[in-house]
Amino acid sequence: MLLIFPPVAKPCEPPAGIAQLAAAMHSRGMPCRVLDANLEGLLWLLEQPCVVNDTWSRRAIKGRPRHLADLRDGDIYRSPDRYNRAVRDLNRLLAVAGQTSGATVGLADYQHPHLSPLRSADLLFAAGHPEQNPFYPWFNARFEEWLDGIATVGFSLNYLSQALCTFAMIGHMRKHFPALRIVLGGGLITSWLRQPGWKNPFAGLVDHLVAGPGETPLLELLGCDAADRGHIRPDYTLLPMGDYLAPGFILPFSTAGGCYWNRCSFCPERAEGNRYTPLPVSEALTDLHTLAAHTKPVLLHLLDNALSPAFLRALALDPPGVPWYGFARLGPELADPDFCRALKRSGCIMLKLGLESGDQGVLDRLHKGIDIGEASVVLCNLHAAGIGVYLYLLFGTPAETEAEARRTLEFVVRHHEAITFMNLALFNMPLHGEEAGHYGIENPFYEGDLSLYTAFRHPHGWDRKQVRGFLEKEFKRDPAVAAILRNDPPLFTSNHAAFFVGGASGLHG
Repeated sequence: MLLIFPPVAKPCEPPAGIAQLAAAMHSRGMPCRVLDANLEGLLWLLEQPCVVNDTWSRRAIKGRPRHLADLRDGDIYRSPDRYNRAVRDLNRLLAVAGQTSGATVGLADYQHPHLSPLRSADLLFAAGHPEQNPFYPWFNARFEEWLDGIATVGFSLNYLSQALCTFAMIGHMRKHFPALRIVLGGGLITSWLRQPGWKNPFAGLVDHLVAGPGETPLLELLGCDAADRGHIRPDYTLLPMGDYLAPGFILPFSTAGGCYWNRCSFCPERAEGNRYTPLPVSEALTDLHTLAAHTKPVLLHLLDNALSPAFLRALALDPPGVPWYGFARLGPELADPDFCRALKRSGCIMLKLGLESGDQGVLDRLHKGIDIGEASVVLCNLHAAGIGVYLYLLFGTPAETEAEARRTLEFVVRHHEAITFMNLALFNMPLHGEEAGHYGIENPFYEGDLSLYTAFRHPHGWDRKQVRGFLEKEFKRDPAVAAILRNDPPLFTSNHAAFFVGGASGLHG
């Protein structure tokens, strides 16, 4: 079997899904290869000759080898200006290289002016016309080598930015290698399959669609005993660990599927019925230590939706010996300054925190389980401990009005010294969430039969246009907010942010 992670996603760390699946195959004696087609494809596209007439593109071409080398070295992360230029120049080169196909390719996204990943007809068009994809010359030339001796190909489709390229590759495989069995799974496929009333538009092109963890379905598909034999840790040595755009190997690791809180209103996890499935804490910690010793990462990326308090406590008592970051909930554990200092000693360089709103009423109506006073204490504790904070805010929920949004602004300004980075998002209503029917659904928010979200009538008239206006004209223009937003690494955002946290120079070698 060949497992493929397709373009386009941020090429800074290996894909955890195919590393986990391949390890499960190998544990049963099943031959399996993996291909990070995202990383390989982007690096290939960056090297393609371009005819350019503008100063920026000429400068980017000249600096391309240096930029790639610098992003794999630590020094550039000490200079935000140099880093920003390197990332934006490489992104420019991808855009120029992809423009003859009509697509806009980037380090973190893939857009097409006429084709949408949310329309099954457009995905089928991409499959029927793979030669129009900017990566076509590369995967066309490489297919013979990739597919030698392969009977089954699995694609891990997690993001909308991967969908059009995935289907272009599938379409080409189906035409030139008709005997191949093609399996499609990953986070985005899981979301589609778990929508009520799902009807498969890809029959005849894709042989099997898989929702959720793929180990058992793949083993059964390959005729192997899928009986549970315990957890298998992922194997990243199957991937080109030294080629990613980061100053050393970033080790992705997940201790659980789903979310242990699982009560927030409008949460996609709840809408899709995803259960919380944690590894036993001792087992997760053992895996983490083993993987860290084996791969010698420069940074550990904990992938959980929210790290459980039990695992955080275990991590503080038995550190992995590697700087780490991940999502955590704003709760009583972090309100303890001693615990925050213990996390810092364990290697915690940054925590991502989903506050969503600085108004207590909004938090209560969203069932966030967050006390705004306690959140204030948490931010102060993390700042005092030297742990960076990547704060996530959500605007335009049915629970919020402009007055509450201003209270969020006031909260951020009061705590600006403790907030290192910030993500500002506009609320999307899950199409089949429990609350969707309560808010006067009008038309699908995104036009397409594969949309996961729907438009809704805000109960207080706080519509998306007004929310955007508030963010652009008021929120982002506050000097304290603007200073935080300038810290955010362009394009790579939270995936590179830990390298810019004060005191993180040890990450850079």
